[in-house]
Amino acid sequence: MKLKVSPLSSALGAEIFNGNYSNPLNNEEIELIYKSFLKYHLLCLRSKTLNSKELYKLATYFGKPFTEVTRNHWDIDVPEISILESTYNSDKDKPKDPKLNRRSGWHTDHSFKKNPPKATILHAHNIPSYGGHTRFCNTRKAYEDLSAEMKILLKNLSTVHCYDTKRAPARPVKRSKEEIKDTPDVIHPLVRIHNETNKKALYFNSNRTDRIVGFERKKSDLLLDKIHIHMTQNKYRYDHEWEIGDIIIWDNRCLIHSVNVDYPIGEARFHLRTLIKNNAN
Repeated sequence: MKLKVSPLSSALGAEIFNGNYSNPLNNEEIELIYKSFLKYHLLCLRSKTLNSKELYKLATYFGKPFTEVTRNHWDIDVPEISILESTYNSDKDKPKDPKLNRRSGWHTDHSFKKNPPKATILHAHNIPSYGGHTRFCNTRKAYEDLSAEMKILLKNLSTVHCYDTKRAPARPVKRSKEEIKDTPDVIHPLVRIHNETNKKALYFNSNRTDRIVGFERKKSDLLLDKIHIHMTQNKYRYDHEWEIGDIIIWDNRCLIHSVNVDYPIGEARFHLRTLIKNNAN
């Protein structure tokens, strides 16, 4: 059966049916999937569960997978694949305030790196009976809807991205000395030009974006807060309710995401993940 592409929402995303991703794809299938990725910014490949080697092979169709900062998540045999378990094993694991869980903040992956990944691939092996869905917002559409005056204001602004910022309500995973050396503060433009489509998008990470270069703190916070409120409006948003086997590939250059962290204690939530190097880097 041929691959079938169907939009997921008016804001972003498409799902693809009839794929067998444990086997190599042919050139026609690879071209269709990649064109759909650029068009919709997010793909959900409906699949059976894959092992790390199979997921790695699929990831190579989107570019070069690379290892994450936190080494304790690496798969021993395929270090480019991270094993992520977010199960609440006890009451202590689940914060009463969702904001105190880092994953609930709207973010784009690894913006604290000089060369952030162009895409993230997340593959569901176990999901809880409710909650735990991943939410996405389209920052390209959010940029396009800005007033002409705001676009002029943001045009030449850059921001400092840190592994941690006091603007975020929750602290990240602690780093080893080696990992700290690997993650110095970096500067990125506030309006990013997509290196494959040439479309502009807001580039802001509520977990990592610390301040606007050249602005005093209060002025910077006010503008960043305004941008955050604008880009997370419901009209730019799609919420993905996971099914076991789902493979989600999303474009970090024009999407932000967050996790609904309100799911049951004791029910497994387990994913495989990899990041894709940006072709421009």
